Amino acid sequence: MSTKAPKVVIVGRTNVGKSTLFNKLIEQQKSLVSDIPGTTRDRYEGDCIWRGEVFRLIDTGGLDRKQTDDIEVNIAKQAKVAIEGADLILFLVDVQAGLQPEDRELTSLLAKTKKPVLTVGNKADNRFLRELVNQKEWHKWSLGAPIPVSASRGMGTGDLLDDIFEALEKNGTPPVDISEVLETRVTVVGRPNVGKSSLLNALLGEDRYIASDKEHTTREPNDTSITVDGQNYLVVDTAGIRRLAKVRGSKSKLEKAGVARTIRAIKKSDVALLVIDVSRPIHHQDKHLGGELSKAGTSVVIVANKWDLIPDKDPNTINKYEEYIRAHLPMLNYAPIVFTSALTGKRVPGMFDVIKKVFKSRFTQLPDDETKGFISRAIQRHKPSRGKGIAHPRIMSFRQSATNPPLFDLKIRHERKDVLADSYLKFLQNLLRKYYDFEGTPIRIRVITKKKSHTT
Repeated sequence: MSTKAPKVVIVGRTNVGKSTLFNKLIEQQKSLVSDIPGTTRDRYEGDCIWRGEVFRLIDTGGLDRKQTDDIEVNIAKQAKVAIEGADLILFLVDVQAGLQPEDRELTSLLAKTKKPVLTVGNKADNRFLRELVNQKEWHKWSLGAPIPVSASRGMGTGDLLDDIFEALEKNGTPPVDISEVLETRVTVVGRPNVGKSSLLNALLGEDRYIASDKEHTTREPNDTSITVDGQNYLVVDTAGIRRLAKVRGSKSKLEKAGVARTIRAIKKSDVALLVIDVSRPIHHQDKHLGGELSKAGTSVVIVANKWDLIPDKDPNTINKYEEYIRAHLPMLNYAPIVFTSALTGKRVPGMFDVIKKVFKSRFTQLPDDETKGFISRAIQRHKPSRGKGIAHPRIMSFRQSATNPPLFDLKIRHERKDVLADSYLKFLQNLLRKYYDFEGTPIRIRVITKKKSHTT
């Protein structure tokens, strides 16, 4: 649970869609929702992540109930406790039902709290219904016209989140950086003897891991929690992976198990550090690990270790080595490269700044208006390339549907995905990286056809 993040509480009468809005704002950000133990219906809380920043969202029960039994008394009590601790209140009303007497009663209750309030008009499911917020009854209301949204369809939620951020900033309780409230899981991977454990020891400032020139000193992932500049990290050291053919042919069950755990650790990590020995040519196993990381959806930092062993360095040496690494690990073209020496500690202290930045990029969120403008500019620059088919495919829409990692939905007017060339998806991914902050994180584009969707 986030203790540093400001608290935003959703209140309103029964059946206006409070829980639907809560779930929409939380689920779209792929954040964990936890319930506070209690009787049948207390309150629910979750971290709402928007553009790499976080506030705590709290759902409450309807406040217009007649409190005739212990459960309903508890619902009202829990809601009032949440309101007392709120930094901002979202007062949800139903634009289809119009302003109700219960809404006016709740207005008086909220006025006594002296808390800042944003009024949100739910069930504005189409253009006609959105116009209902301009009716005179809303403008005569003391709280003014509500912000129109459709919680069930997700319409208007991006604008609502922007308004929430603005209100929190104005109130002096701004959302906090994602890295301040969520633990970052960092997994260190690489083939044997590239210096993973030595790098971990340098990062942690202690001899936590056994560093040795002998291969497979580390047999299975080891977890260590560390806090750096207020950010919590779970750092996982893994077994060095040889060629998979050798692993499969190995008689060592311990080695096979260690590699399997390493693959699982990669898939569970937020950020992976791919450690390579920069003093030696890039090995085909480095490329294999790069491919595994690219497929896993984790963010990546390439750590070019043993930089101290490179002789006769000049100001252009680092550029030459970066070009070499990029050429041999093209599947990780989005990953920053850090040249380090675990032995001397060179550039090791700055590693956590890079990890923090890359982790935050996983939560970069582009609103619908932004993605609409982006795809228009992209099409003007380069028309959709034809894959299999006669005509160039027509793009109907492009929007971001998720973060952590970023996922975009590209809808085309066709029944087959292969009418759009894979090279065009790569073009869009590269263009997104050019204009927005997605450093270190993979970008997924899901092609949606008339019948089904396909993710790239």
